[in-house]
Formats: sequence, structure tokens, C-alpha cells
Amino acid sequence: MTELSVVIVGGLHADARKAAVERLLADVPGSVVLHHDLATAAAGTVVRTVRDATGLLSAGEAPLVNDCACCALREDLVPELLRIREAGGTRMAVVELWDSVEPKAMAEVVTAGGLTVTGVITAVDPALVLPYLGNGDDLADRGLAAAATDQRTVADTFARQLEYAPVLAVAESEDADDEDRELLAQLHPTARRVPIGHGDPAGAPADDLTVPVPRRRRLTPLARAALAGFDVESAAAAQHPACALLPAEADAHGVATLVWHRRRPFHPERLYEALEDITCAAARSRGRFWLADKPDVLLHWDAAGGALCVESAGPWLASLPDAAWDMVPPVRRAAAALDWHAEHGDCCQHLVFTSPGLDRDGLARLLESCLLTDAEYAAGRDAWKRLPPAFDTLLEV
Repeated sequence: MTELSVVIVGGLHADARKAAVERLLADVPGSVVLHHDLATAAAGTVVRTVRDATGLLSAGEAPLVNDCACCALREDLVPELLRIREAGGTRMAVVELWDSVEPKAMAEVVTAGGLTVTGVITAVDPALVLPYLGNGDDLADRGLAAAATDQRTVADTFARQLEYAPVLAVAESEDADDEDRELLAQLHPTARRVPIGHGDPAGAPADDLTVPVPRRRRLTPLARAALAGFDVESAAAAQHPACALLPAEADAHGVATLVWHRRRPFHPERLYEALEDITCAAARSRGRFWLADKPDVLLHWDAAGGALCVESAGPWLASLPDAAWDMVPPVRRAAAALDWHAEHGDCCQHLVFTSPGLDRDGLARLLESCLLTDAEYAAGRDAWKRLPPAFDTLLEV
């Protein structure tokens, strides 16, 4: 049986996503596109289609699972991919995700099903990056919710789609300027950005990856990226707040990234009072932070569209007994080692803010004002734990 390469293409920018899918379909002989349309969920089903370069091959419906369109997609995706593989004759299956479906969950579902994900791509229009990051509307209000209980917003969904994928298919856009392209580059500096549009960009580099293709057809940059390989575990680790690959300091074309790293905990009340100003200071901010009244808990900061999500990501490694370290993934231990401090271990503030027009100095001063003062810090952990628990409501403690 010929191994089937599964490539996941997603993104809220529907026109860019469709352009990327069509490009892959045209570039790789023996490929098909599998798509589940969640827009039909109101009728109680999800519509599935499979097509190749010549047109529609099959269509069907999957019933909702627990009134959840995304759950229906999860249940139907792997069996359909296995059917395609067993039928033979297909080299690559492009899974085109519906607008608000996030690639992380689907990549993990496909891999758990025994199939090989060779690429995850998010398609973007540079001119739409800032408008989508600034859109705090609920997906439900835009007709984009994947379930009746879906409480995500446009901004946070787009941010996760963008930051998870190692490859960004970047659409040609007459409306995009240098600031738009710089924002995209700073938000995900490690991504491979592949232009898509009318033909390959002039002067495209020679193949840097050998992939067997019928008739020795030369692969385009997007096709090479789609078949380059993908590691689900590494991708998940890169998003975990304890070891995330966060952007670095940058300042170009009116866009800046501030990396704020400190080894003193926040005063819970002062930070809580400043949350709105901090959250609204940048189009996107994320990272990990340390609260004085919860000194053993690693907290995740995730903000976009003027909204902030704060949640516990478990204990800092410094808070674990030595015997528990063997159960911690190596990548987590390596990340902690880079941050290790003789007194506090890996406990720290590591927040990253990216935005056009970012007031770096003003934001840094605001963050500094939320840290413990020298006297508060000197009082020690027992005193810290008695500080008012201002974040208990946000953390649902």
C-alpha cells in the first residue's frame, strides 16, 4: 500500500486558504482535497467533499456528535482518510480545514489515527493580519462557531492558527504594505513563509529537499513545504507556555516586539488593576508569568483582540520534587535550564508583546510597576502567599 501524505491547510482567511489548496492540488500529481463544511451544522450534519484536479470525486454527510460540528469532523476525518489510502492511487491528501477549525487538534487526530502528517500550513493575507488580530468578536456572532458551546473569538482563533503552523502560505495582496508584512514576520519569525499567487516568485531557489515525484516533476516551494515532514509532539511543545518558541526583540517598519523578562513575581492586585492597559497595549501578547500569591504555579498569558486569557499551566519545575523530573518531557527540562536561577529556579516573567506603534518604554514601565517592591520581595514566600488573591476569579479557583 502506497503511503499517503496528509497535509493540513487552515486559516480564517478563506480566499488565501483556497488559493493555497488549489496550488497544492495543481502542483502535486495524484493529490486530492478533503473538506468538511461546518457551515451546514445548523441542519444537523457536516458536508464532506473529496475532489481532485478534475473535479468532485465524492460527497457525503456526517451527523453532528453531541451537537458539535467539530466533533463530527474529528469522528469522520480519519476514517475518510483511511478510505482514500486503501483505495490507492492517491499520493497526497490535502485536508482543507473549515474557517475556524484549528490545525493543532486536527494534526493530533490524524497522527493518532495512524496516518502521516507531512505538513501543516496556515494561509494568510498580510493585509488582514492586523484586522483579524484586533477582532474581539465571538466566533458565534460571525457564524463561525464550531459548536454550540464555542466561546472563542476571531482574534484568539486566528492567533493560534497562525502560530501553530511551521509554514505560512502568504497570499499576494495589493492592499498589504511593509508594516503588514513586518507584523506577520514578527508574530511568527520561525515560520517558513511561502508566497502564493500567480506562479512561483521570480528567482525561486532550487529544490532544497529531495522528494520523489512522478516523471521527476520539479516541486514548487509550497509543495516542498507540504511534504517536508511534521512532528506533532514538537509542534505542541512549541506552543506550551513553559517552553514556547516566543518571538525575539524586533523593531522595523513601524512594528515592534518587546520581550520582557524578569525574575521577581507580580503583586496580584497591582497586576490585576493594570490588566486592561497591558492587554490593549499590543495587538498580540503571550508568554508565562509568575504571581507572588501563587509562587509555585506557572501561569499562561494569551492576549489578542483586546481580550486576555489567563490559565494555570501546572507547576514550575522548581516546585517539583526531584523524583518527578523524570516524568517531565526533555524539552521542558531544557527550556527550564535556560531560565534557571540559583534562588528561584525557572520561576520568572517571560512575556512578549508585538504590535504596530508599540510604546515599548511605556509598557515596560507599566509592567515594572506591577512587580513586588524591594520590601515586599524581601518579606519572603510566606508573606507573598498572604497577598490578596486577585486572580482567583480569572483562574476559576
